[in-house]
Amino acid sequence: MPSTTAETIVDVADRLFAAIERGDAAAVERLWSNDIAVWRVGARRDNDKGRAMRVIDWFISATTQRRYEILDRRLFDGGFVQQHILHARGHAGQSISMRVCIVIRVSTGGLIDRIDEYFDPAEIAPLLD
Repeated sequence: MPSTTAETIVDVADRLFAAIERGDAAAVERLWSNDIAVWRVGARRDNDKGRAMRVIDWFISATTQRRYEILDRRLFDGGFVQQHILHARGHAGQSISMRVCIVIRVSTGGLIDRIDEYFDPAEIAPLLD
């Protein structure tokens, strides 16, 4: 089975986080395979593409600014692990700086097919007000 190249993995990672920063949900969706599985802390099961895209849509609509401060990114065969701080500002001026560890698998076709996201859910609470 051919593996995904490091160059492809880095390109997909950079494009994913840049799309979220600029609020481009359509670009995020294009990077995800149709059968993607997305898990986050506190979830009882994986989300499918539709459900995970609703989370992305909510986050983009709930915020006016988004920025990823990448602390570390390590590639593995078929994906990457990244630690970052997600900085975001809500419409009422509230802000978050949420530390996240994310594990993303990239298929040989260059699409993301699995995301596991680890963070403290309490850190996103200011955006829920």
